[in-house]
Amino acid sequence: MAVYKVEVTTGDMAHAGTFDSIFITLIGTEGESKRTELDNFGIDFTVGKTGSYTVKSTLSLGKLLLVKVEKDPYFLLPENEWFCSKIVVTTPEEDVILFPCHRWVTRGEYVELRGGRAMKCFEDDHSLLVDHRKKELALHNSLYQWGIFAEGLPNISDFKDGFDIPAEIRFSMSKTIEILYTKRMAVAELKLKALQDSTEQWEDIEAMKKVFWFTRTPISDYVSEHWMEDDFYGFQFLNATNPSVIQRCLVLPSNFPVTEEMVKPFLEDGSSLQMEMEKGNIFLCDYKRMDGLPTREYDGEPLPLAAGLCLFYNNPDNKLIPIAIQLNQQPSEQNPIFLPTDPENDWLLAKMFVKNADTIQYQAVYHLMNTHFLAEGFALATLRNLPAIHPLYKLLMPHCRYTLQINTTGRVILFGPSGILTASTLEAEGLTELMRRALSETTYRDLCLPESIAARGLEWIPNFYYRDDGLKLWTIINSFVKAIVEYYYPSDCEVHSDCELQAWINDIFNHTFIGNSNSGIPECFDTVEEVIKFITMVIFTASAQHAALNNGQFDYNSWMPNNPLLLRKPPPTTKGQSSMKTILETLPNVGETVDFMATGWLLSKKYSDVVPLGTYPVERFDEPAPKQMIKEFQAELSYLSEAITERNSELAVPYNYLNPTEIENSTTI
Repeated sequence: MAVYKVEVTTGDMAHAGTFDSIFITLIGTEGESKRTELDNFGIDFTVGKTGSYTVKSTLSLGKLLLVKVEKDPYFLLPENEWFCSKIVVTTPEEDVILFPCHRWVTRGEYVELRGGRAMKCFEDDHSLLVDHRKKELALHNSLYQWGIFAEGLPNISDFKDGFDIPAEIRFSMSKTIEILYTKRMAVAELKLKALQDSTEQWEDIEAMKKVFWFTRTPISDYVSEHWMEDDFYGFQFLNATNPSVIQRCLVLPSNFPVTEEMVKPFLEDGSSLQMEMEKGNIFLCDYKRMDGLPTREYDGEPLPLAAGLCLFYNNPDNKLIPIAIQLNQQPSEQNPIFLPTDPENDWLLAKMFVKNADTIQYQAVYHLMNTHFLAEGFALATLRNLPAIHPLYKLLMPHCRYTLQINTTGRVILFGPSGILTASTLEAEGLTELMRRALSETTYRDLCLPESIAARGLEWIPNFYYRDDGLKLWTIINSFVKAIVEYYYPSDCEVHSDCELQAWINDIFNHTFIGNSNSGIPECFDTVEEVIKFITMVIFTASAQHAALNNGQFDYNSWMPNNPLLLRKPPPTTKGQSSMKTILETLPNVGETVDFMATGWLLSKKYSDVVPLGTYPVERFDEPAPKQMIKEFQAELSYLSEAITERNSELAVPYNYLNPTEIENSTTI
């Protein structure tokens, strides 16, 4: 008689348990056990509980291949799904085999689980395993299908509603409740103050500080006090929500005729613009990508959009300050170059119009498309092409958590009839055209932080904490990925032979990057090194890059004049004619302002079921080696977190968005 010890763990989320009867069948190379009910005294399958059972067989089953799980009704009780976390089987030979499940099981279905060492497709040596692999991928290809958001943009999942998504990858109930609570509390506070539906114009800037009583942060308070200051303005292009545009300027664009005389007062004594460019102290933000985009109508007129250029100088005090702004691409008498010595309100308006373009591009391109949409493509390709036993599925799935649902529901919040982006300067047509232009220009280099920093000439600019922390994180993630990938792919030959891996990257190339061969995104993998680099980019994008762009939204964007998504009046064309009244007329009205602020709070709030970067509560790997690699990864992240915390203690404006303790494993909000 062969006796198998079976440990079954129920998930720890709400309502994971069941009163129904659970049966399992063990399947091995030499046969299968009888269908055995798992039944101890009392209630067996309660939330978070692990139960121990035995399954007996007259003979040894040989090498254990699969575990079949079934759920039958208990008397006449109504259906209640059961979330099975994992099953661990100890064989008569004392082999301990993990069978990850991590899914809901319903009545009338049976679930076949595969356990043991992670295996690539060409390593399966039994017909049952080959067949199981094919069936799993066929099922996932039917469940997870590509859809089209707009022509020329990354393909998205075909799910129309969050409830269409399979339950095991949907939000937990706690997260769903918290999101609804946060939204309702923000709306209740705004309605209490009779602000949300107001179409009144702001009477003065200070009145905006009264929008939220309870939802404030130290940085949001700092922003509201210092947003007009030039050195803080420059600081934000490095360390706020959008550090993705600024680049070193070696030669002025021909359509930006800044002269030595214009900027000499702002440079070091005895220096010149040409000398400072040669030293690497001049930087540029150019919004030419936004030129000519259609804007939405507002009070019967198209809204203004300034596709401008802003020149910065890193001064001897190592402060980055704006020194020249041109608000449209083509120079003319009606498109003057604004300078810090111009009348205060002219200069402030010019900076606000630059921030308007920057904020729209940040939200639509760098945040939504380059983190959310890309992460969705990576997740969808993983679910469609890699079975659960594949080593890269085990590596990547923690970095796909909740991504399909947040994007499915988020598209309504952002692009719906009352969506936050469609309420901005650009209408849906303009937003999709902006994203289309950006994707056509996006390269693999842009998505790999070390290469992006070098290409933009930002290696040495001081006080650039996004770069400093991001490069360290990239190195740590890359070392972890290298260890995992090289463990499972000891040679390039194994990369060539893995048809599932090749299908995965091909799916991403064709659907997420629309088959654009000019992007530099690989269509296939030839070497282990290529796999390591690409997966490093995938994990960095879904975790660190998203955190850097998302988590500071309320800090920097809740003070609407600082990062306006909407400006209602045209930019100034003549100097000396702007006043504070002009600025208030240009800013969004009261209702529009508070809607933008409430959405920023909702999208940057931290929820209770966060899984920080490097934390893997779901056990997927069964081998000691990758488990040890995860521990080493976590240790390196912990060291970095300590260093960032120590540095931040000495900063007036701390940069904590790339502190590993503040980064989620995946794109979840």
